Amino acid sequence: MSDLAVTTEGLTRRFGSFVAVDRIDLNVPRGSIYGFLGPNGAGKTTTIRMRCGLLKPTGGKADVDGVDVVHDPEGVKARVGYMSQKFSLYADLTVDENIAFFGDVYLVPRRRLAERRAFALDNADLRGREGTLTGTLPVGIKQRLALGCAVLHEPRILFLDEPTAGVDPISRRAFWRLIHGMRQAGVTVFVTTHYMDEAENCGTVAFIRGGRIVGLGPPRALRQAGDTGVLVRIRGVDRATLAADPRVRGLTPMGAAWHVKLASPGDRIPLARDLGVPVEPVAPTLEDVFLDACDAQEGGP
Repeated sequence: MSDLAVTTEGLTRRFGSFVAVDRIDLNVPRGSIYGFLGPNGAGKTTTIRMRCGLLKPTGGKADVDGVDVVHDPEGVKARVGYMSQKFSLYADLTVDENIAFFGDVYLVPRRRLAERRAFALDNADLRGREGTLTGTLPVGIKQRLALGCAVLHEPRILFLDEPTAGVDPISRRAFWRLIHGMRQAGVTVFVTTHYMDEAENCGTVAFIRGGRIVGLGPPRALRQAGDTGVLVRIRGVDRATLAADPRVRGLTPMGAAWHVKLASPGDRIPLARDLGVPVEPVAPTLEDVFLDACDAQEGGP
């Protein structure tokens, strides 16, 4: 068995003249949490749907758990769990009815379904609420139940498409505990998000913008590679003043301060003198690195 759970080579998807995914090459190690980061419309969902055998690629290759997604999409579907960006359960069914339905869809044996049902209920903290209509549950609990249903058949590979979108911080933390638990059990988790802080939970992250990979690596390595000495933090200065300064190459709001990209590390001290405020060197966040990668793709800030 290969050490890679998922591989793609030149994976492409066009819709007419629009290129949604443009020649993506990715290798996802088994038993890892692999993050796919990018803004809405970047091509994250299209890539996942191709990898799950739900959408045929226009070009390139993809292999999931040793199965070719082009030649055997049904074989891929049997090996993966998929939680879509849009809430995937039936709101007018009860918790128990949803579990039973997805157990049938995934062909979970009856003798095994009872144990997997308990797993799904415990993960979502829904013991005693099995008869509750799913549509009435809080968003965070719905998502945890959806995750439980997506893994009823115990897939080796799990695709999660923005699973915490619209979820409160406490529920997000609980959801990520579940993801880490699955990784420890040997499941490979491929997760898309536009929350940069969530990427810190991933062993490897890929930045995608306009259907293309614009950055790839472990979060720490990406931050270190982006630490060129030109990023500083400035407080108490308005955006217009900073944007008009020729030494400034980029601006990102960070709470009450700005992360400012300078043209040169040597600009820091003169800029502080001219502005009359502290200009502090700062280590880049993953968001800073992502924005730099996007700027580079577009040819400038």
